[in-house]
Amino acid sequence: MTPTLEIVRTPQPSEAAAERLARAIARVDAQRGACRLAIPGGSALAVLPHVLKDLPQGTWSRVQLTWVDERCVPASEPDSNRGAYLRLGLPPPAVALPLWADDDDPARAVARFGREFVRTFAGALDVALLGLGEDGHVASLFPGHAALQAAGAAVFVADSPKPPARRMSLTLPVLRATPLAVMMAAGAGKRAALRRVIRREAGLPTTALAYLVIATDIDSEGESDE
Repeated sequence: MTPTLEIVRTPQPSEAAAERLARAIARVDAQRGACRLAIPGGSALAVLPHVLKDLPQGTWSRVQLTWVDERCVPASEPDSNRGAYLRLGLPPPAVALPLWADDDDPARAVARFGREFVRTFAGALDVALLGLGEDGHVASLFPGHAALQAAGAAVFVADSPKPPARRMSLTLPVLRATPLAVMMAAGAGKRAALRRVIRREAGLPTTALAYLVIATDIDSEGESDE
């Protein structure tokens, strides 16, 4: 299948990303009775309250939720992606499968997640919400990092270029197999990274994605070389 890239430029990228994400979740829910969704931390989490407003009533309660990456810290700490989600105070989904539990060690976390991802998610996602790092990373898959070569469902990253160093991430094969990824890229600081994503630069994890929708408030100058 030829990879597809769609760009939605808008002053309100959170709302645009939410609309596309909600539409995809509702479509899968109507077909399968549940949607398998992965979410990030960071500024992209601002999308989720808008998603719940856009979804048909009851849909979120059937969502099977996991994370595209997590920092290896307790959920009570500010750095925790899962903790940031919990602090939004959203209604519970049907399933919430963490990449990192508070009492995990890396080997146990990778094995546990791999088993549960196969058992609960049948080893696949329907849609992923992504943020974009200024270096072009998504999840905790950094350009040029060995974690990009990992197989299986999850990978432990011991030496993330961006602190905190210890992280868990979905692997590139999982994201590559996901039918739709919706990315929010907001703010002028993401301009250079967005330009690289749009060019489908070799070595960027986004270049491997099957269908990527980018909601951004960055103008078209982000597409041109300087």
